[in-house]
Amino acid sequence: MSGVVAIETSSSSPFELNSKSLIGVGVGVAAVCGASYLLYRHLKRDVMPVKWRRVGSLQPINIFPVKSCGPLERDPQLVYDCDTLGISLNGLRDRNLMLINERNEMITARGYPHMVKIQPKLLEDGSLVFNFQGLPEIELNLKNLEPSGNDVHTAVWGVPVDAMPCGERFDKWFSQAILKKDTGVRLVHYPYPKPVRQTVERLRHMPFLRKEDSGTFQDATSYMIMNLASVADLNTRLKRPVESQQFRATFELKMDVDKAYAEDNWQWVRIGDEAVFRVVAPCTRCILPNINVHTAERDVDGEPLKTLRSYRLFNYSSPALGVHLGLRVPGKVKANDIIYVEDK
Repeated sequence: MSGVVAIETSSSSPFELNSKSLIGVGVGVAAVCGASYLLYRHLKRDVMPVKWRRVGSLQPINIFPVKSCGPLERDPQLVYDCDTLGISLNGLRDRNLMLINERNEMITARGYPHMVKIQPKLLEDGSLVFNFQGLPEIELNLKNLEPSGNDVHTAVWGVPVDAMPCGERFDKWFSQAILKKDTGVRLVHYPYPKPVRQTVERLRHMPFLRKEDSGTFQDATSYMIMNLASVADLNTRLKRPVESQQFRATFELKMDVDKAYAEDNWQWVRIGDEAVFRVVAPCTRCILPNINVHTAERDVDGEPLKTLRSYRLFNYSSPALGVHLGLRVPGKVKANDIIYVEDK
């Protein structure tokens, strides 16, 4: 019979497979093999490099204790710890604090630009002192906070997260700084020893991004690196140059040989001898870089975002500058550490 194969079973009764069945089996095997290859390729791409090449050095590091407020003073002599929650200094962690409104919604400098002028200072005992023009300083020590009510259900860009209130004294101070009244703003802190937030919706398709890369109250991931050569190239296109700090990166790279946007093609980054990071996503930009970090004024022409949109938009809804990182090997880092990327 044409197109039929007879297979004798132990009971001698024929079991017939027609050509369509055989084609189906073949397609199934091909699909499994294809899926296996894709998995292999994915895992192979996510293997930490054996060889590294130097690209530059780390500039003084940025820690922003309160989301959207000013950074700590940068000290090139200090040594910082990197773990999955983010970078920290003497136990003080990046973006471990956040401000929310009376509806428990996060508030940022996008809506209140003068938040960038709320300046923190770290004391030797781990306390923070906050300074803002027209207000007396206020000191906060997270280790000595008294219980101040139940946890707060809030969210970062739509991703739910619970936080703990810091207390009415701090709520009043930050309300006066931001709203010029005694109420309306609350200061909360991140209470967990590890990341608990889900990945932000817009990045869930990124193949190498892990849930634990979400950090504390960061927008997307716990680390971000900015290539200063890319900022320099951007500034050649602007009437009013911007400062790198307007992009609020954890790490700033000074390349040995300047190459703008080289970071677009990197997959792995190592800083110094210990800390290793996976490049997990481009950093797409909102209006925050339009705010001058010294005057807290928005650029009247909507720069640099307007110019970035003209040549760095790609397939995203917002232009990209800098890359998000996920920590894969914890370690210590300091200014002037050598920065390496994978050597292909």
